[in-house]
Amino acid sequence: MIEGIRRFPLQRFEDERGWFSELARLSALPKPVRQANLSRSRQGVIRGLHYHLRGQDDLFVVVSGMARVVVLDRETGKTFSEDVGDDNPVAIYVPGHHAHGYEALTDCLFQYFVTEEYDPANPDEHGVCWADPRVKHLWSTQSPILSARDLAACS
Repeated sequence: MIEGIRRFPLQRFEDERGWFSELARLSALPKPVRQANLSRSRQGVIRGLHYHLRGQDDLFVVVSGMARVVVLDRETGKTFSEDVGDDNPVAIYVPGHHAHGYEALTDCLFQYFVTEEYDPANPDEHGVCWADPRVKHLWSTQSPILSARDLAACS
């Protein structure tokens, strides 16, 4: 396991109406959360890999669907990946100095809580190519849907 990554199994309480789950107990995190984000991704999208130099950490939770979380320790080359979501309700905490991202294995809603607010005037967003040889084998797709920024990390 990469140092600093934490897994939080999410318990679901089900009845005839559906289910309830606590997404995050913020007091259990090493740093306070400053912003919450939600993204919707189509199957085949990869977002990342991103890392932050000023200390932003992320807590990943898939609200609906399935996603593969991938983390690269940029210093040691160690990797971590886990499929999370409907079939494996787990939240993953990632220290932001590690390169991290996810692949939408199905259409999914992906919630992430971050420990720093995003500053568009001075973003702390850096990239590692999704096809970096240390992580390329971890993805299920070899032809992902990428943002222009994530594509630029590959050049």
